[in-house]
Amino acid sequence: QVQLVESGGGSVQAGGSLRLSCEASRYTPSSVYMAWFRQAPGKEREGVAAIGRGGSTTYAASVKGRFTISRDNAQNTLYLQMNSLKPEDTSMYYCAADPDRWWLLLPHYKYWGQGTQVTVSS
Repeated sequence: QVQLVESGGGSVQAGGSLRLSCEASRYTPSSVYMAWFRQAPGKEREGVAAIGRGGSTTYAASVKGRFTISRDNAQNTLYLQMNSLKPEDTSMYYCAADPDRWWLLLPHYKYWGQGTQVTVSS
C-alpha cells in the first residue's frame, strides 16, 4: 500500500507560477513510476506529466514548455513546477504512482492522491 499526499495548490493570476508537491510513503520516487493528472468539473481526467524510474519524462502538449515534473529522492517527493499559468489550467491536480509499470499519461496507475486545487484567474 502506497499513500500519496499532494500540496501546493492555490489561487494565482494568469501568468503566475505554482509548485505542487506529492509525498509518497513506503516507496521513494526512484523506486516507483509517478505522474500528475488533472480533472476540471465536467471534464475527463487527463494526464499532465509523467516520470519514470530513471528520470525519463513525458508531457501533455498543452503544458509542454510551461510545466516541469521532477523528483527529490532524498525527501521521497514528486514535484510539478507550473509556470506561465493560464485560466484553462484551473483544475484539481492529482498525483499518481505505480510500483510495476509506467503508464505514461494514461490514467491506469495503481495509487492516487486526494488532489489539490489550482485556480488561475484572468
